[in-house]
Amino acid sequence: MEVWRKLKRIGALPLGPPGYLLPNSAVNHEHFEWLASTIRSYRGDASVIQVQAIDDLPFEQLVKRFNESRSRDYQELIEDLSRIQKERTINSVQIASLRRRFEDLTAIDFFHCALQRRADELLTNITRAKDTKPQGLQLKRGLMKKGEFKNRIWITRPRPRIDRVASAWLIRKFIDPSAKFAFSSRAVAKGRAVSFDTFQGTGFSHVGEDCTFETLCKAFGIRNAKVNAIAEIVHDADLRDEKFGRAEGAAMDAILSGWSQEGLKDETLLERGMDLFDGLFRNMR
Repeated sequence: MEVWRKLKRIGALPLGPPGYLLPNSAVNHEHFEWLASTIRSYRGDASVIQVQAIDDLPFEQLVKRFNESRSRDYQELIEDLSRIQKERTINSVQIASLRRRFEDLTAIDFFHCALQRRADELLTNITRAKDTKPQGLQLKRGLMKKGEFKNRIWITRPRPRIDRVASAWLIRKFIDPSAKFAFSSRAVAKGRAVSFDTFQGTGFSHVGEDCTFETLCKAFGIRNAKVNAIAEIVHDADLRDEKFGRAEGAAMDAILSGWSQEGLKDETLLERGMDLFDGLFRNMR
């Protein structure tokens, strides 16, 4: 039963008595090696074999089988998401659990099952069903014109953590490519300078249930699937409310905290963090 559960969790395709199959990758190879070690520890027999082709099972048929298996998993998730969408009260803990299920499925969705998009859309609709109107600058989605925020100095608090770092990355990549950043304990903007993630309630900051990164996305109408995912990661790491069930941000914030304890300058800390988010953005599917 333990072996069967692990095979199911890593998305292995049963091939009958001969064994189980996974696409050949370093991660999957490691999964099978550990599984084989587990079987041998129970005095069982197991071999990990790399094959180039199966004569009576062409590649297209293998892809079809993998996708059929994932379709069943996605369909169960879609049914649960549809049921929750109809409920008047949405439980954030419940949504976090569904988010983790979705991420576990996408990790073993090796050939991009067609139902993945439908499940993702439902999950996004549920978690983002209600937009909060930003305060401070009285911003609405898409109201701010990027052209009016070019070549600005963006001021934030010292010792940047995940929300400030991610927001700076978003500013430079999607809003103001020539943005320069400054740090102040008061973080009050003057002249053409713009403040973000401050406690004074001016500039771009937390609004309602949104972190600063989310506020910026809504204020400038940034619509990008990868950015949406990063917004969820930053939200959960910064506000720690498990609204989206994203665990990746905690590790990223821990990295930033470790760099901060090295005594790096604020500017260096911010640039390193922005590189971290740039790598995350490039690696996302």
